[in-house]
Amino acid sequence: MPAKTGDPARRRRTTRMAAVAVAAAVVGAALTGPSAFADSDSGRHGGPRDAVQRHLDGLVSESGFPGALASVRGAGGRERDYTAGVSDLQKRRPVPRDAQVRIGSNTKTFTAVVVLQLVGEGRIDLDGTVEHHLPGVVRGNGHDGSKITVRQLLQQTSGLPDYDDVLFTKPQDLIDKSRSYYGPRRLVDAALTNTPHFPPGERWEYSNTNFVLAGLIVEQVTERPIGEEITNRIIRPLKLRDTYWPGVGEQRLRGTHPRGYVAVAPGAPWVDVTEMDPSLGWAAGQLVSTPDELRTFFDALVGGKLLKPAQQAALMTTVPAPGFEPAGQYAYGLGVARYELPCGGYAWGHGGDIQGFQTRNLATPDGRSAVVAVTGLPTSEQMLVAVNKTVETALCGAGS
Repeated sequence: MPAKTGDPARRRRTTRMAAVAVAAAVVGAALTGPSAFADSDSGRHGGPRDAVQRHLDGLVSESGFPGALASVRGAGGRERDYTAGVSDLQKRRPVPRDAQVRIGSNTKTFTAVVVLQLVGEGRIDLDGTVEHHLPGVVRGNGHDGSKITVRQLLQQTSGLPDYDDVLFTKPQDLIDKSRSYYGPRRLVDAALTNTPHFPPGERWEYSNTNFVLAGLIVEQVTERPIGEEITNRIIRPLKLRDTYWPGVGEQRLRGTHPRGYVAVAPGAPWVDVTEMDPSLGWAAGQLVSTPDELRTFFDALVGGKLLKPAQQAALMTTVPAPGFEPAGQYAYGLGVARYELPCGGYAWGHGGDIQGFQTRNLATPDGRSAVVAVTGLPTSEQMLVAVNKTVETALCGAGS
């Protein structure tokens, strides 16, 4: 899910909900708690407080997040899991290792992969129009689905407004609407009450509406639910046992998980929003996963294991994405972003925000990858930068 923070003209990948929280202010006192480290091949806790662990601890003690989790794969193939902070602000229990979190807009990358697999099967034309697949859905108020291509949806160059800007307009919406159910057509119709932001293809701008439409196209082509297609085409082949598409109306997380929180006003306490309806994200942000499994997905994607060569090339053909994050150089492909690493080379990822959780992630072509999840939406740009810096450190400064 995306957001606007700071300058309203700049579009970022953080959610509209996070943007409302960021506009509020930093939560007052930082919350501290125990941290843990484990080698994933042994499951043992304890060990060196390396650079990643120090950054993760800082996300709690300095940035103020209730808890944090990370999964890292170094250049030598060693995989490590990290935690910091507390799982529950009431009971003060440690964060469980590699626990389930809501992954928000990382769902977009899964949706893009399904669309591109269908392109490879000859069932979708990347340069075919939205109108061809969804007659009459994008029409009126200046909108014309016959001028918007599937590629432009996946590349965020359609010019379509974001439904978040219509449905979430004040800080309290983060809590008040967390249990509301939104069907995908309701999301699209909300977006279309605003006029187009620019002609299709003119420039890049993040909009959740693009990927809800992409999900609807998948359903039109396959005559099956988008969640089922993601499960059968990605989750099961990769054996992602803790990654799933929540059912209609499903508000609880199924497996071991930390609590997720939101703060909505200057000095306000964290409010528990763990149980919420993720339908507001649908094909743009509904999935649940763990740091290890989300990292496994991006490793497979960057390694070319999910798409045919032609579709892999299309996925990684980028356009400039100004404002995708508050710092760094990003370009956007088809549902995935490319980041120029300060230590040289580049990495691919996406990240996502939804009430209670934020994730950031990157994977490199040489096999390094990292996922960091925090259990609260950031209430300042500095908090967001700190999460991104932790991912960067895992790839550039944590060794192998």
